[in-house]
Amino acid sequence: MKKLIFVLVFLAFISPVFAEDSEATIYYINVPVEKIIPSKEGYIVQYRSSSSVIATVGIPNEWFYDAASVAEKVRLGVASDWPTMSIFYLDGKFSHLKLYVHPVKSHQTWGSVPQGTDLSRFFTDKESFKIRF
Repeated sequence: MKKLIFVLVFLAFISPVFAEDSEATIYYINVPVEKIIPSKEGYIVQYRSSSSVIATVGIPNEWFYDAASVAEKVRLGVASDWPTMSIFYLDGKFSHLKLYVHPVKSHQTWGSVPQGTDLSRFFTDKESFKIRF
């Protein structure tokens, strides 16, 4: 019986040494959206960076619809809520994003581009997501 107690106490003190640190650091950046332009390849989002410059980024449609979706489109209430985009990082690497949009497509934050406009330059890298702060 004494051996069993000794082994249990020994394991109680030694097991934390071999435990894996599973705490992940997650943080997000929320930016106000100035304009959302839907296209056949995805959404073109114009947002205001921290230096008050309007920056543009493309979010591919596949990111919203794949099984392991990277992006989520969330419709805001009909009140005067302003669209935003939240970008989430896990351990310093891009994890996913949420695009909060106004539900009414006639809202001033929804835009359009003339038919035939080449927007492919916004969708060159579909594996990562980089924004200007």
